[in-house]
Amino acid sequence: MDSSQAPLISNSRHDDDAPYDGALDDGSASRDAVGKASSEQPGLFVLILTFAAGISGLLFGYDTGVISATLVSIGKALSDRDLTSMDKSIITSSTSLFALLISPFSSHIADRLGRKRVILYADVLFIVGAALQAVSSTVPLMVAGRCIIGAAVGAASFVVPLYIAEVAPSSYRGRLVTINVLFITLGQMAAYIVGWALSTYASRETGWRWMVGLGALPAGLQGALVALMPETPRWLVKAGRPDEARRVVQKVNGVQGRFDGTADAIIKEIEMEVREEEELRRLQARHASGPWHELLSVGKHRRALAIACLLQGLQQLCGFNSLMYFSATIFSIMGFESPTLTSLIVAITNFVFTLVALVLIDRIGRRRILLYSIPFMALGLLLAAAGFSHLSLEPSPAAQDDDDNAAATATTSTSTTEGERETRPAVVVLVSIMLYVASYALGLGNVPWMQSELFPLSVRSAGSGVATATNWAANFAVGLTFLPLMDALSPSWTFVLYAIVCAVGYGLVWRIYPETAGLSLEEATALLDNGWGVR
Repeated sequence: MDSSQAPLISNSRHDDDAPYDGALDDGSASRDAVGKASSEQPGLFVLILTFAAGISGLLFGYDTGVISATLVSIGKALSDRDLTSMDKSIITSSTSLFALLISPFSSHIADRLGRKRVILYADVLFIVGAALQAVSSTVPLMVAGRCIIGAAVGAASFVVPLYIAEVAPSSYRGRLVTINVLFITLGQMAAYIVGWALSTYASRETGWRWMVGLGALPAGLQGALVALMPETPRWLVKAGRPDEARRVVQKVNGVQGRFDGTADAIIKEIEMEVREEEELRRLQARHASGPWHELLSVGKHRRALAIACLLQGLQQLCGFNSLMYFSATIFSIMGFESPTLTSLIVAITNFVFTLVALVLIDRIGRRRILLYSIPFMALGLLLAAAGFSHLSLEPSPAAQDDDDNAAATATTSTSTTEGERETRPAVVVLVSIMLYVASYALGLGNVPWMQSELFPLSVRSAGSGVATATNWAANFAVGLTFLPLMDALSPSWTFVLYAIVCAVGYGLVWRIYPETAGLSLEEATALLDNGWGVR
């Protein structure tokens, strides 16, 4: 991307490498502290906080990925019958539906009780949901367990990126939020490994129960760690506890127990923003309005909301999670002998390229990495569509055994010819999906979760909550419609449809999404004061 695409504020006075969000220049002492800290790596304390919060991402990824292996391993264990396509769609999409329903409430709870407590409550829901799934004997009971998991995922997916963004130094904020996404991909990869191992070596009756039940273990670990986590400085200042906020800032910057001008400058900046918010709320009370009214009535807030919802919606409507939910089903239909193991290849690709994004996200920038990666996503989808068009797909995975028996009775020459004819397009589809997943992991898999950068404190929770709800609404739509679309349109046209979504999303990102890399939260929100912040 050329320099003309840089944000309007790129030449304004600010410290791109400020050690913490909101650390604006406040005298020479503060500037010296900022300059000294900017060359350092994130402190151990910040990394520990990111790890503890990121376990929610691991849970998110595990519960997303494990359902793929579960659907092809569950057999007749639920309601004494094989699962229909609608059963699979409802079991899968119910998680997204309840994540959607809980997201708006998460913003209110996070403002009222704190970011830390929401993470703790989500852990309780993860444990209960995993246990209920593990003992399920009917489809409705399994759906109930997935709904509880969805409520936990909805709360965690909202508050964890917000927590990290409000604690992280601005020069490393992108990478630290990306670590949370890395945990998601790690959870997905772990789910496929566990799914493959249990489907291969455990009994068919109990293997899938262990798959879903093991999700309680990371939740228990995080619950033990969360008691040691501090609240974010911004929430503490907002709650009237500036001394605690200052101590957290000092820990973040590695200067606990001694004077640091940067910490004082940060607290002053946050206090100023909180006072402005309180004054605004008093004015809103006179006019019977609130943060929701402000979010929708102020131009820069509407622009921030439009961008955040665009990115979150695009992240799901491009079809990525359909692969996470149904990859084993897809590869089973395509005739792979070990569909769960083949799905693991996709999960590993996602994990590896999320690691690459971890290195590149703050160097290349959010806007540029999206504009570089989305075209390759569309290319991967189109190549996969071409591969599917040359495959003779089986009507359902359940028919695999009968087909294997029929193939055994065919002549050797015919079997070899048909096998070669089917193998080549199947390999094309697999490689194309890997290209698509790699491109997704570099850009869309990470950038939308940095949504809190765009909103000022007064509407940050409300705006992030709406954007996260958009993500889950799109996730629900994709999870519910993917298998029916595969039946109605064919796999080829389903993937073409997702490619069209990518193309439309690319145009919108180019038009309205400014670059926020290296800016403090206050500077990033200022980009949208007078327009979209894109030249």
